[in-house]
Amino acid sequence: MLEGLVTEDIKPEGIYVILESAGMEIRKVSLELLSKCREIADLSGEVLTAVIAGKETERFAQKAAAYGADRVILLEDDRLALYTTGAYTSVLNRLIRKENPKAVILGNTAVGKDLAPRLAQRLGTGMASDCTGMEWDERYFIKFSRPVYGGKAFLEAVSDAYPIMATIRPNTFALGVEDDNRSAEVIRESTEIDGEDLRAIVKDIAMTVSQRPELIEADIIISGGRGMKGPENYQILEACADVIGAAVGASRAAVDAGWIEQKFQVGQTGKTVSPTLYIACGISGAIQHLAGMGSSKVIVAINKDPDANIFNLADYGIVGDLFEIVPLLTEEFRKL
Repeated sequence: MLEGLVTEDIKPEGIYVILESAGMEIRKVSLELLSKCREIADLSGEVLTAVIAGKETERFAQKAAAYGADRVILLEDDRLALYTTGAYTSVLNRLIRKENPKAVILGNTAVGKDLAPRLAQRLGTGMASDCTGMEWDERYFIKFSRPVYGGKAFLEAVSDAYPIMATIRPNTFALGVEDDNRSAEVIRESTEIDGEDLRAIVKDIAMTVSQRPELIEADIIISGGRGMKGPENYQILEACADVIGAAVGASRAAVDAGWIEQKFQVGQTGKTVSPTLYIACGISGAIQHLAGMGSSKVIVAINKDPDANIFNLADYGIVGDLFEIVPLLTEEFRKL
């Protein structure tokens, strides 16, 4: 049985959100979590704390306060400028043991999926992963829900071991209203990083610069599958994406065919997304793909095959040739 950190003398208090940054900004998913956790903190009477590790972290404090944090803990160290599993796990493990929070919430991003289970193991607690629901519960404090069986059912998860831990899928919760008049207590904590924590050191991160939003955080995604017929045809989707501010995605079939890079793959073996609008072009609707985008708010499917499985999940379906339909949609979007 998981025992967590609870003792008879020290009871857990507070909700902690582990923030991620991208360049000079806090990532959108972290702000979404602060907004949702602010609601839970108001219902439960708990204090909401934002935790940010890295270099020159003070610049993020006001933004965290504006989205609901009562306290902001800064873990400042040049060696935390780039994420490394060992250093971040060790530093956050020490902090959580010292602070004894009731819940620790992270985004279900590449960093969150790597960091959260390691922290949970060190802390002797459980973890709910890739959640798409999080609500205050009078008995268990927080109740989570997550899709299972490729999105065919939803599982409810609760924990009686503290801290309660979970990773939340990006775009699950709406951003709250940014209030620049809010303030938060800013606390600087020591990091105590040693050689054992730095067995792997990241020297640099090579990034591709794009004007389009990142796939997992995009509000709109337009994806292509086997029906794209070749890599040269993705320019049709790219043209549409640029007009509506969308990210471009792909099915595994398109990636396996070498038409587009793996980083654009949506699905069980790719990225899990939850945009407001998902436009599937020439995608049949294999269960592996549906598992990666089934929680999208609105799904539009364009396919020549009226019996394609994607239409069973779509909110709107267009039976026709994507090479005719997508350019027409692009022109209409451009007029708007």
